[in-house]
Amino acid sequence: MLDRLRRRSVRWALGWAGACAVLFVLLGLDVLDDREPLSGLDRQGRHLRHVAARAHDFGGLLRGIEFVFQNAGVLIMAVIVALLLWRNYRRAAVYVVGVVVAAILLHWGTEHLFRRPRPPWQDVAHHVSSWSYPSGHVTANAALAGALAVLVRMLVRRRWLRRTWYAALTLVVVVVALDRLFLGRHYPTDVIGGALLAGVVVFTGLVLYSPVPRSHAVHVRPLVESYPGGHRLAVVLNPVKVESVGQFQNLVSSMARASGWEEPAWYFTTVDDPGRGMARAAREGGADLVVVCGGDGTIREVCAELAGTGIAVGIVPAGTGNLLARNLHLPLYVRAAVDVALTGQDRAVDLVAVSGDDMEDTHFLVMAGMGFDAAMIAGVNDQVKARVGWLAYVLAGTHALTFPARRFDISIDGGDFTRHRARTVVIGNVGSLQAGMPLLPDAEVDDGLVDVLLLHPQRLLSWIPMAVRLLNRQHQNDEVVTRLRGRTVAVRAGIETPRQLDGDLVAPGRELAVECLPGRVLVRVPRMRG
Repeated sequence: MLDRLRRRSVRWALGWAGACAVLFVLLGLDVLDDREPLSGLDRQGRHLRHVAARAHDFGGLLRGIEFVFQNAGVLIMAVIVALLLWRNYRRAAVYVVGVVVAAILLHWGTEHLFRRPRPPWQDVAHHVSSWSYPSGHVTANAALAGALAVLVRMLVRRRWLRRTWYAALTLVVVVVALDRLFLGRHYPTDVIGGALLAGVVVFTGLVLYSPVPRSHAVHVRPLVESYPGGHRLAVVLNPVKVESVGQFQNLVSSMARASGWEEPAWYFTTVDDPGRGMARAAREGGADLVVVCGGDGTIREVCAELAGTGIAVGIVPAGTGNLLARNLHLPLYVRAAVDVALTGQDRAVDLVAVSGDDMEDTHFLVMAGMGFDAAMIAGVNDQVKARVGWLAYVLAGTHALTFPARRFDISIDGGDFTRHRARTVVIGNVGSLQAGMPLLPDAEVDDGLVDVLLLHPQRLLSWIPMAVRLLNRQHQNDEVVTRLRGRTVAVRAGIETPRQLDGDLVAPGRELAVECLPGRVLVRVPRMRG
């Protein structure tokens, strides 16, 4: 049975598919009868062709666009997109290729149905004699653009980035349409008909096949319940991290019911309490599972409160870095993340206790740092961060590259302090940054150890070869890169230094002392096949 959200999307897509189909047929019938005002509109195509003919060197550009965006080219682009999607979003990949193939085939059938001749004013030297209505170039490209727009709506969270994608996809279709008119290949109504036919295919595809990933648990063995019952669900939500709180609540509630959970109890974080109080209230309310939606800071607070309680935490990553989710291989697509949170298996991960001068004793799950990384986080503009996400850290990092080296004394597992000089000290419970950069390649979230990295590029340009070393996972220690491991780590800086925990700044200071607490938190992860 279709869930409520799927039924709603099917009704919406069916309405648009029907509207596009009716307009396409009516336009085609009017074109065949040569009715006004469409015939007058089509005559304007002659003027566009004359404009292009008078422009020097314009013909080569137009024919280049024609060649790149022909049916074969569009199909190749669709296959490339599908291959990129296949690993994580197979249904989306199938949808893209299916829409483009269906559009090409349907265009071939409809052009033979209407059998409209090409405009008489097209370039004789590059004459095309196939049927004119609808435009095949516009049909194929608009179908691919429409399919990609569906995926952008599904996968891209940031509104400004979605709008940028929509504008770029629309621009491609407009360029292809103008190319057909300037070359004299089609009448204006052929171009409009191609766009309408593409709309029929895109929306019909949504009716017949959903690109939304299915539950990851569909093809795996059911989990054995350790005790009967245990279906009380609580959700801790940072409301500023979702576009619509109501839509998110409807999504989680419908998926919870489908997965056998009770109606969730909702708790919203505040500026004064980023999650710990909400997690405590959920625990005291008898929750068997707590789903948290927010950034790494919110997730850290919830996990720290629920550590050692046996209550599993489901993570819906909605922050900028989402480093814990990335290292646990959790999906970043909201619906898929909710699915894993509700139907996944529990994995015991380490929590790291941390203390220091001028700061309260607390915990982290991802990374702590002193020096350059904290200075970089301090330099992030919140407005830029809200718009471009983790790229804001890259921009801030370019300004923090000149952060001066400091003296650090480090003790591992209670041993003697050793002296180092570095621009930054990173203590990690996980190994990878955004885009899979292996900052701490040996770090595992459940190995009972933390990994330490000291970086000391001598000059500004020294950051480049050092970054290459990190990307190549080179393990040798020298004065530029030093790696250490242990269950406890104590760091002392020569002077007051910026500090951060899981991407959140804490008061500058001279000390950090951490202790790994093995397997302290249960986190929901995708279930293994087999």
